[in-house]
Amino acid sequence: MSKRLRSSEVCADCSGPDPSWASVNRGTFICDECCSVHRSLGRHISQVRHLKHTPWPPTLLQMVETLYNNGANSIWEHSLLDPASIMSGRRKANPQDKVHPNKAEFIRAKYQMLAFVHRLPCRDDDSVTAKDLSKQLHSSVRTGNLETCLRLLSLGAQANFFHPEKGNTPLHVASKAGQILQAELLAVYGADPGTQDSSGKTPVDYARQGGHHELAERLVEIQYELTDRLAFYLCGRKPDHKNGQHFIIPQMADSSLDLSELAKAAKKKLQSLSNHLFEELAMDVYDEVDRRETDAVWLATQNHSTLVTETTVVPFLPVNPEYSSTRNQGRQKLARFNAHEFATLVIDILSDAKRRQQGSPLSSSKDNVELILKTISNQHSVESQDNDQPDYDSVASDEDTDLEATASKANRQKSLDSDLSDGPVTVQEFMEVKNALVASEAKIQQLMKIGRSALVTSSSSLPSFPSTLSWSRDESARRASRLEKQNSTPESDYDNTPNDTDPDDTGSSRKGRQRSMVWQGDGSVPDTAEPHTAPSPILPSTEDVIRKTEQITKNIQELLRAAQENKHDSYIPCSERIHVAVTEMAALFPKKPKSDTVRTSLRLLTSSAYRLQSECKKTLPGDPGPPTDIQLVTQQVIQCAYDIAKAAKQLVTITTKENNN
Repeated sequence: MSKRLRSSEVCADCSGPDPSWASVNRGTFICDECCSVHRSLGRHISQVRHLKHTPWPPTLLQMVETLYNNGANSIWEHSLLDPASIMSGRRKANPQDKVHPNKAEFIRAKYQMLAFVHRLPCRDDDSVTAKDLSKQLHSSVRTGNLETCLRLLSLGAQANFFHPEKGNTPLHVASKAGQILQAELLAVYGADPGTQDSSGKTPVDYARQGGHHELAERLVEIQYELTDRLAFYLCGRKPDHKNGQHFIIPQMADSSLDLSELAKAAKKKLQSLSNHLFEELAMDVYDEVDRRETDAVWLATQNHSTLVTETTVVPFLPVNPEYSSTRNQGRQKLARFNAHEFATLVIDILSDAKRRQQGSPLSSSKDNVELILKTISNQHSVESQDNDQPDYDSVASDEDTDLEATASKANRQKSLDSDLSDGPVTVQEFMEVKNALVASEAKIQQLMKIGRSALVTSSSSLPSFPSTLSWSRDESARRASRLEKQNSTPESDYDNTPNDTDPDDTGSSRKGRQRSMVWQGDGSVPDTAEPHTAPSPILPSTEDVIRKTEQITKNIQELLRAAQENKHDSYIPCSERIHVAVTEMAALFPKKPKSDTVRTSLRLLTSSAYRLQSECKKTLPGDPGPPTDIQLVTQQVIQCAYDIAKAAKQLVTITTKENNN
């Protein structure tokens, strides 16, 4: 542990004396009152630690102290330092201000809205600006100038930026130079210690080669931070990474819950998650562990002479706008797990993380999962649908609000891979695919600008466990500014696109995914190819495919809004517009594509559009046959739209890969 705070140090937000908390990703020290506001913002805005009562990796605390002592706060209050700001009436909070609304409003403006951060001159191409900033970061991390790097990160530089000419990331550079504090800062902003450079070496390799043994050991700790934190939460011990022990799996003193059929079923369904979705669940549990531990410190250090104060505990994880409404609701529901239930979940995650890291085969279960985390708790029955909990934030959804809805949607990826008709898809589930589609398009566009070398690196940036678990624990910190959010290439929340390069795919699962893309209909849907046409290897440009995909996405959004608002008379016109957009996209491709994957994706795209029109016509009042079950029709409509989005996203991915080969 490095030196303790000097008495001259003051709160970065209100200038109050003797701050006892730190905002790690902002490089500032803050007082109790201001910390209560930071905690309510969420870890994606501010990651707080108590300076005395929270365990600190020594170099992480040293990094925060260095930033604070070198004026990191001026990054977040840049415009307030201008004398003109006094004339305009803008000022920072002071110790005498009330927490609400005075301090809270200032802190939200400072960190959430970034109202006082220096703005770069406007340019036509923001992605070029982000690339330039990232190159500056890549160069700066070889020095000890931490505040310069934090400023670049605040403006939108990417901690995981892969330099197309140098063939490595900023963390490779910092590790080679032995800059351990720079490595800490990059890791806080999401840098991945497991990323390989163009030579196949990781930052850990360069640290060891350079004789920077402390840095190498710290990078390994960062790589396993998520699972280490979960284990320490339960048993107060961490693995001995130096001697090759990378996991500790605590045991329950009372194993009755572990042996129950509900817990066994939950564990089996947890194992069926893809690596990406398992990683997201683990990240959410990590955040809940942080909330519970910080609450314990908070309660132990507060003045309890009054029962009601302006500063209180955070009852559940704050909403992260970068996440879907379903995921946010699921994160909040984690707070309802009692200690025994939550410990069981943590142990299951630790066990499965170890299994995945060691490459053990995935579960072969093909169940259509409707409940996962619910079964861990012996207080909730399968039939329970607690949708009206008044103590949870409203996050723009009035259905599927239970935590298990998040897991249900996550597990649907597996069931969809087996059989597209495996069950109805909810509006929330479809929105996840739509969000993934938009994120994928943004990522593809930036990859095209960076060039093939970055594309190759991106395709290999799906590191095996536990690397993915650790670096993404603070993925939201990489979105610290609006500019960064515009220029970044965020990891998709729920990327359901089949990808033959996924590290967790076995040969059999890849075959299953290819089969799942063909709609098993009644055979009446026309094929996209003509029988006497010679196969063509020519594919349309990626730009054209993306443009048409955006048009499809826009039309599908209108359909979803109609479904959510029960405007059933809008189904038919929406389906017609989607059909037109799908037809135009299919026309971009040759009559008979040479690639089997393109053919199956086009078949899914066009057949789903035909099926969508057929389902929507059932809403007509004069439709013959038995009375229409409008809820069933809506479910089928959403399922069709889901399949269309999935196929369109697959075509974007295929054309991008082929056109860059």
